[in-house]
Amino acid sequence: MPASYSFRVFGSEPNWYRFEREDNMFISIFGAVESGIIYAIMALGVYLSFRVLDFPDLTVDGSFVTGAAVAAIAIMNGVPPVIATVFAALAGFLAGCLTGILHTKGKVNALLSGILMMIALYSVNLRIMGRPNLPLLNESTVFKQLEAAWASTGLDNFFNGILSSLGMERFPGTWSILLLMIVITFAIKLLTDYYLKTDLGLALRATGNNKKMIRSLSANTDTLIIAGLGLSNSLVALSGAFIAQHGGFADVGMGIGMIIIGLASVIIGEALFGTKSIARATLAVVGGAVIYRIVVTLALQVEFLETGDMKLITALLVIAALVAPKMVKAHQEKKRRLRKRAALQVEEVS
Repeated sequence: MPASYSFRVFGSEPNWYRFEREDNMFISIFGAVESGIIYAIMALGVYLSFRVLDFPDLTVDGSFVTGAAVAAIAIMNGVPPVIATVFAALAGFLAGCLTGILHTKGKVNALLSGILMMIALYSVNLRIMGRPNLPLLNESTVFKQLEAAWASTGLDNFFNGILSSLGMERFPGTWSILLLMIVITFAIKLLTDYYLKTDLGLALRATGNNKKMIRSLSANTDTLIIAGLGLSNSLVALSGAFIAQHGGFADVGMGIGMIIIGLASVIIGEALFGTKSIARATLAVVGGAVIYRIVVTLALQVEFLETGDMKLITALLVIAALVAPKMVKAHQEKKRRLRKRAALQVEEVS
């Protein structure tokens, strides 16, 4: 029974149905936060390329799948899941470096170099996987190993007991994935903050702001761009590896539109939390990724919307995040001008 369905008897909603609907909504939002914190790693990678380097890197749609494909095929061939995940990040780093080399050494337009690499990675990913889809349901993954170790701690019972005391009857399958990914994502966020404040990170930021200026200081901008794109796509591939293990499969089409999701996360986060400092900007990206997944989940609860409408919802969210701040700023500017005009009129009268 859909969560948005209204069921009433003699003008009142039965308590059992209200509680069931609240439980369903909580489980849906919990799943959205869980997946959002994983996608936040990808969003941090997009932030590095689009905001820090000012590079429109469309490699993301391909490198996300590369991470998933490398992790999946490695796990299926007996490689420990943690090592397979590291391999996935390295594969993404290589893909990003190739995009950077194509742009800097091959003198190919930045947008076109990303498109070319994205197209090439589609075939590469098919080669890696051997077929369009690889199931991981019967394989040992990072999350399955974590759940096995977590079960012995009894912490699921502790958290679910808190929910039970609040009147809920349905609980998440496990809290381990969410807590692990919060730790990993925020560790990556803090490392990114630290890196961008080092001399190399400052040079990377300067390259994105003014390439000619940093080149005049004898910095090798080509190397910085290549390294920056490599780091960006390694985070994207890492997110892809986690998503594949979380969902139980790797698919050659799972990266379609991923760059839009990443941009939506960055733009929504910046609009809501601001970008006054690097630490605040990266926190905004993480928060934007989680909020994006929650909003999409809530939107899909509406009866007339379907799963296929997700791209439309994403587009509308990005439009709202881009237009709303400008409208608010214009309204504030208009009020400021009106106050100034009123003050001048008072002075003239006096």
